[in-house]
Amino acid sequence: MARQPIFDRDGDVVAYELLFRGSMDAIDAQRRDSFATSQVIVNAFTEFGLDEVAGDRTCFINMTREFLVGDLPLPFGPDHVVLEVLETVTADDELVEGVTALAAAGYRIALDDFVWGAGHERLIPLASYVKLDLLHGVTERIDQIVDACRSRPGLQIVAEGLETPEHVALSDHYGFELRQGYVLSRPQVLTAASLAPSRLHRLELVAALGTADADLEKVITIVAGDPALSMRVLRASNSAAACPATRVSSIRQAVVMLGLEQIRRWAMLMVVDDVAEATQAQMEEALITARLCMNLAPTFDMDPDAAFVAGLITAVAGLLGVTPATLAHHLPLTTELESGLTRGTGPLGRLLRTVEAYQRGDLEALAGRYSCTDLARTVMEAMRWSKTAFPGS
Repeated sequence: MARQPIFDRDGDVVAYELLFRGSMDAIDAQRRDSFATSQVIVNAFTEFGLDEVAGDRTCFINMTREFLVGDLPLPFGPDHVVLEVLETVTADDELVEGVTALAAAGYRIALDDFVWGAGHERLIPLASYVKLDLLHGVTERIDQIVDACRSRPGLQIVAEGLETPEHVALSDHYGFELRQGYVLSRPQVLTAASLAPSRLHRLELVAALGTADADLEKVITIVAGDPALSMRVLRASNSAAACPATRVSSIRQAVVMLGLEQIRRWAMLMVVDDVAEATQAQMEEALITARLCMNLAPTFDMDPDAAFVAGLITAVAGLLGVTPATLAHHLPLTTELESGLTRGTGPLGRLLRTVEAYQRGDLEALAGRYSCTDLARTVMEAMRWSKTAFPGS
């Protein structure tokens, strides 16, 4: 995805618009549909992390009709996010009702590429921002639009499409509070290695969450059985949608922290988000590592659930081509987990070194301390368990 800074009148960055990009060299969005919005949301909250993307600044995100009327869920709260109503969305009664409900829930609304007479005037009383595209002909009725906006206390105007010094001068003339455009800053494309959950597990999770009395234990089992789902739930628990001050040491804690309703929303969104997946064999290997760490945990006086998470993070980091320390930095882990993964200290560090030594066949490192026969038996159990997560393999 990409982010484009939004500046105030003093030239300070106060917000970012988050934009879909299909590749690193993509200049324009290429698409502004529900897929694009879903991928931006999933990436911002569960791949990069909203704090990495924007820090404490506000994020503007384009919303298609499906999100605005409630057909697709918003898996985040109203803090730090502005919902942009695209100019292509028809402002009928259903849309007005949906936007009214979102505004009542505390979400701030922006009217994107606002043009007088297109029907979006009905939404002005609900909006916190109106975005005027100075590049594409909004200037002929600009006085009428500005007068209508200034009659609403607290409504801010965002001048977008600024590509010339004349556009900046026009913004200054009308006292527009916020500005966005190539003359100030081009969109910055962001990229990160990602691991997508298998479609089967996404659908299985949606099905498990489809009833009012969803089984918490079944949900936890499904999430823990898919490395990518586990990582996204861990990241989501550290996003603005959850409580960033809370630290977790197990998948169960992350699921409980988010709550089944939030998990349901993320699962539905990930079904829309159609990205490339790791192979089934790679997923199984990640689960074997996690389960092996879990099985060996008592030998190191460790909590098995915490050891599972540590093994999972280590394996997923290998799939993404990053270090476990890099991955751990973006997750709300307990001090014990974080120090074990980043510095290799404590019982967790010894456990991970033992598993690594066995996996690379370093029998010398294990000699005199651990029985290779016992370890092999434990590995076989982990392999059998991993097959239950992928019953078709």
